[in-house]
Amino acid sequence: MTARTRPFAAFEWMIAWRYLRARRAEGGVSVMTWISLIGITLAVFALIATLAVRSGFRAEFVDTILGANAHVTVYAAAHPDQNGHMTRAIADYDTVTKKIEAIPGVTTAAPLIKGEVMASFDGHNTGVQVYGIALSDLKNIPRIAHSDQALGSIDDFNDGIAIGVGVARDLGLGIGDHIRLISPDGVKTAFGTSPRVKSYTVAYIFSAGRWDIDQVRVYMPFAEAQSYFNREGTADEIDVMTADPERVDDLTPALLAAAGDNAMIWTWRDSAGSFLRALTVEDNVMFVILSLIVLIASMNIVSGLIMLVKNKGRDIGILRTMGLTEGSVLRVFFICGASTGLIGTLAGVILGCLFAIYIDPIFSFINYWAGGGVWDPSIRGIYTLPAKLEWFDVVRAVALSLGLSFVVTIFPARRAARMNPVEALRYE
Repeated sequence: MTARTRPFAAFEWMIAWRYLRARRAEGGVSVMTWISLIGITLAVFALIATLAVRSGFRAEFVDTILGANAHVTVYAAAHPDQNGHMTRAIADYDTVTKKIEAIPGVTTAAPLIKGEVMASFDGHNTGVQVYGIALSDLKNIPRIAHSDQALGSIDDFNDGIAIGVGVARDLGLGIGDHIRLISPDGVKTAFGTSPRVKSYTVAYIFSAGRWDIDQVRVYMPFAEAQSYFNREGTADEIDVMTADPERVDDLTPALLAAAGDNAMIWTWRDSAGSFLRALTVEDNVMFVILSLIVLIASMNIVSGLIMLVKNKGRDIGILRTMGLTEGSVLRVFFICGASTGLIGTLAGVILGCLFAIYIDPIFSFINYWAGGGVWDPSIRGIYTLPAKLEWFDVVRAVALSLGLSFVVTIFPARRAARMNPVEALRYE
């Protein structure tokens, strides 16, 4: 009676290792092994790198939304004012602001004046969005108050205005320059409404990290904005920052109750929700497509193992006559294929992680080699190509690659195990 050996015994690993080191006469097997190894490495690398870039882009996009804009905007529905004219202005904005700030989960609430005007300097003109806000509230906007590319001092905001780097670049402005703001809704006279033109000193230049924000946004002291836009004693909206923006919908009932019956709200999810949902769909589709690439790369293992089984038919027959069981033969060839998948996956993970970690110098080199202009912020919205390494994505890629490599290896390994030793040695 033949003694049973434990699965994956040392001799099975030894035989598999000898088979993987094909002799020169069996160069085809060696070539197929290398093709399989390189294919899986590149497929796993592409999967991890793509998922890291998609995660980084999503994180950077959301961070610029939450860091430079209100998490919730409270505004009033159209209602008649004292003269019977329809308006959306909030007259009791101080009282409403204090009520909103008292809600648990709300960090800050700031009354705001908004308007669109034309900015002019030294013969250059551009349209801008003016946000009237108090200095203390402006300092609570992270991407504005703590901008990495800021010029000037935010503490000088009350002595002038703050503009985005895009506005400064288009108009050729610097700190201390005087910018003219031209509003079509100016002073009302007997001959109609004349445009309001006023000059302001540029006290602070910021970068919010978003091209579309930096290109148009201008901040003005709240009291000055009330006067400039004829909003004395009122506010256009109240911008609310929360402690947990991801759960902003939970605050909706409390915010509406505090703001009054005529209030309406608009959250950051309402403004960016469709784009984020599109990103989620794109992430899922991208994962499926790249999974197919991993599957195709894994199929090379099948080709290599089939060639190996054909070349080693005589060896298989001898091993079977010496007492090697079908299970041992199956495990020998399974080790051959699985080892290729394991090494290729490990190499792909290392390359993918290195790409995500060192994406800035890699992208700078590509941009330099291509002559610049590879990344257009006016199209992408953000200034650089981000990458965020999520361990869940890495585990997902590893599980997919190893799972496919192990599964496709079973079929040629079973073929080798079921080979009849008599047939294998008949013509030897």
